[in-house]
Amino acid sequence: MEATRILIIGGGVAGASVSYFAARAGWDVTVIDAGQSRASDVPSALLNPVRGQSGQVEPRSLAGLHLSWALVRQLSALGYPVVHEQRGILRPLANDLARSKFERHLPPELAHRWLRPDEAPLPLASGWPHLLAVEQGGWLSGPSFVAALLAASGARVVSSRVTAWTARSATLESGELLTAEVVVWCGGSVGASWGGGSGPGHAAHTHRAGTVLLLPETPVAVPASAGVYLAPTLGADGRRGGLLGATFEAPTGQYTASGPPLKSLHWLLTRAADLSTDLSPTVGGLWSGSRLSGERAGLQPGGWWALAGLGSKGFLLGPLLARQLVEAISTRTLSSPGK
Repeated sequence: MEATRILIIGGGVAGASVSYFAARAGWDVTVIDAGQSRASDVPSALLNPVRGQSGQVEPRSLAGLHLSWALVRQLSALGYPVVHEQRGILRPLANDLARSKFERHLPPELAHRWLRPDEAPLPLASGWPHLLAVEQGGWLSGPSFVAALLAASGARVVSSRVTAWTARSATLESGELLTAEVVVWCGGSVGASWGGGSGPGHAAHTHRAGTVLLLPETPVAVPASAGVYLAPTLGADGRRGGLLGATFEAPTGQYTASGPPLKSLHWLLTRAADLSTDLSPTVGGLWSGSRLSGERAGLQPGGWWALAGLGSKGFLLGPLLARQLVEAISTRTLSSPGK
């Protein structure tokens, strides 16, 4: 019996995760990726299930956290190491009310502890009386994680833009037509408008750009997040660095390729000063990307499948939703072998 052929459009964290789980299911996997402005290429992505201003933790975010770290270990065991550190994440809180909200929402199964300001593992600005240490959190290199998933899947990777797709095919920019039994769209912000009338660009997607400043030296041992985030990085040569970043541009209805305006960089630095007054970064570079929000996961009206629009939760939820998607496709394929 021939393996089920699957075409995955988009090679970011969503597409790479689908590729990994599809390959484990025994499928013949092809990934088509244009490699343009992928938000998944962020040098340091946080794995943090505690979201928003009140410490909400979705059950699936906690499950996603455990799965993503499990994948990091699995990939390393297979010979595809992922650059990462699971040393926790620090979330400063400004007052007693904020802490009480977090305490009500944090599930007991999430390992965490509260620190005093003098116990902080980094120099914080005044005005942060409460510090939440999310001990199961951490950071990983986006490109490293995506590359490991793709390599471990053994997928054929085609470097191209897709101009149109159906439930059984994808048309490349060159005009070449690729066919398969299953097509999954995992395009990000840049690819959401591709595909003409057949694509998902006409759906209610929101695009939000963000920027990180690359620091030759890391200002923190563990990531800290409060509006902006400071995080370590680790280069391929083993040299430690850091970054300062946020997703702060106003949401738009379409992708734009322009870099951050000066006022955005001013906002970023101002918020960084609110977080740590002792921060004196030497900026060694800049990275910008655009996230797609408006989650779509599952079978679409045209017969193709989708996993996209995960916003800032791509590395937290991407693998979990990809595994569920592959299970759903498998169930449908087995129940409808002739379709």
